Amino acid sequence: MQLPEDVALAIRANVAVITTLSEQIELLEKRLQEKVVARAEYALLASVPGIGAILATTILLETGPIERFASPGNFASYARCVDSRRFSNGKKKGEGNTKNGNEYLSWAFVEAANFALRYSAEAKRFYERKKARTNSIVARKALAHKLARACFHILKERKPFDATRCFT
Repeated sequence: MQLPEDVALAIRANVAVITTLSEQIELLEKRLQEKVVARAEYALLASVPGIGAILATTILLETGPIERFASPGNFASYARCVDSRRFSNGKKKGEGNTKNGNEYLSWAFVEAANFALRYSAEAKRFYERKKARTNSIVARKALAHKLARACFHILKERKPFDATRCFT
């Protein structure tokens, strides 16, 4: 394909930048995997359906020490897996602080929910039940919330994922 000389030069420059960045990213990911895979929590998180190498690493590093969370609800709130609504005397007083918490954990759990839908029959069943009552976005976020709570228990108790405990 004949391109103008300036356009061809710009394309070659972009390809060189992409190649260099890809090499650097690969180097960083390799180093990160060497450091994280040795931790016992990594293997436990990888036992959750939908959580692979990158998501387990993200969740593990973004969570920090699990002891800083008093309950699974606190962890799910930090991971932005719950609504931020304020009630007083049973009446809604507003919605605020929607950006409170860790955006990377939020992304990781939504991604885990998307993968769990594909590879876990229990997760798919939970999602379909929830979707029948609400819409697909709310159902996906509810599945992410379930996975966040499961990860809290996994990290706190140091036990692998149990689908019956999570989805019943």
